[in-house]
Amino acid sequence: MGNYSRRRFIRTSITGAVGLSMLPLFSSCKTGVNDTLRLGIIGLGRQTTHLIHGFNRIPKVKIVAGCDVYGVKRQRFENTIRAIHEEKEETVEVTTYEDYQDLLARNDIDVVVIVTPDHWHALQTLDACRAGKDIYLEKPVTFTIKEGQEIVKAVRENNLILAVGSQQRSDPNYQHAVRLVREGKLGKVSKINAWVGPPPRPYDLEPETVPSDLNWEKWLGPNPYVHYNHRLNPPISLNPPVNEDFWAEWRYFKEVGGGFLCDWGAHNFDIAQWALDKDNGGPVKIIPAGHGSDYINYIYEDGTVVVNEPFTDDENFGVKFWGEDSWVEVFRGRIAASDDSLLPKSDQDGEDGLAYETGTGHLENFIQCVRDRRDPIAPVEAGHRSGSLGILGNIATELDRPLDWDPVREQFVNDPVADTMLHREYREGYKLI
Repeated sequence: MGNYSRRRFIRTSITGAVGLSMLPLFSSCKTGVNDTLRLGIIGLGRQTTHLIHGFNRIPKVKIVAGCDVYGVKRQRFENTIRAIHEEKEETVEVTTYEDYQDLLARNDIDVVVIVTPDHWHALQTLDACRAGKDIYLEKPVTFTIKEGQEIVKAVRENNLILAVGSQQRSDPNYQHAVRLVREGKLGKVSKINAWVGPPPRPYDLEPETVPSDLNWEKWLGPNPYVHYNHRLNPPISLNPPVNEDFWAEWRYFKEVGGGFLCDWGAHNFDIAQWALDKDNGGPVKIIPAGHGSDYINYIYEDGTVVVNEPFTDDENFGVKFWGEDSWVEVFRGRIAASDDSLLPKSDQDGEDGLAYETGTGHLENFIQCVRDRRDPIAPVEAGHRSGSLGILGNIATELDRPLDWDPVREQFVNDPVADTMLHREYREGYKLI
């Protein structure tokens, strides 16, 4: 993080970094500032290996339990946690479970970290709320808009802290770009390129034999049945140790994920929404590709357009804000502007794009907010609303027509067909509420 000190980074994150109003202070307090927070992690795949080492670097945080439906991942998790504590010359009792309800039932766990595929997020988060746990939830928040609405309601009704894993909010470069927009330094911003990639494609992988220690039925959970293929669960090995060498591809298929539009949309649409002060709002019209443009357009009430369109020759995922006579563009590890005076000072270097998964600033902000009972820099409403853009884009793409959206009521305008797509049917035995 360059010369941007950790203490200064956390302080900036908590206050919003862009002139936001004071965040709410909750009345309940589960732990004292000097107490050790005990964490349980649900979902033990590739992202969790990074989160383990991030949380491990935060004082007075101890990971004590993990859950996964894949036996080899549970064993890897136990080995990893024990090795960390042996290196510190500490002892720790670490327990793993196949059923996440067993982890939630433990009264000695303060925080749960949910790192499962998107189709499980809603049910696991709602159950964690019922269990009174604070939550770090990987993005995108949910698979459907109805699920996101229920999560927001549950978090607030139970006075819990939920942070979304939209780490770009904790990067000084992104904070700086958002501040420029919020403070009018670019003039009126009428267009934002938030390039995140395409919608999902139909599931077309060949059927394969399910590994003997993978509970495929539990992996599917509420999701309608799809056959197993190892691209959905990258193989790993304990002896010799071999971790995943690609990201699980469930995210790219519409039967089990939201495509790049939801996966990366939860990052770059999030920055656009944050800059527009729309953490509790959204666009009023969604125009799919092929209807006047090669890319999905989101139109806001004041006429601002957010377009999922690349703006560099290498089509790098990023965000570009177009002002009246100036611009700023930001990527992981890089920021550029039409004039050098718009760039951040040299002591505010952003997170290196290659180190994003191992950085701790976003996690530190969450842990501090759990202790202070304050909203984190990526609160539940923001995660839900930013994630909604990807979902809305997918619905417009599926229907192949422009859609009018009411961001206050979170319903389509006079469009009962589109409204049926705000949620989807679960497999038998599962229900949302």
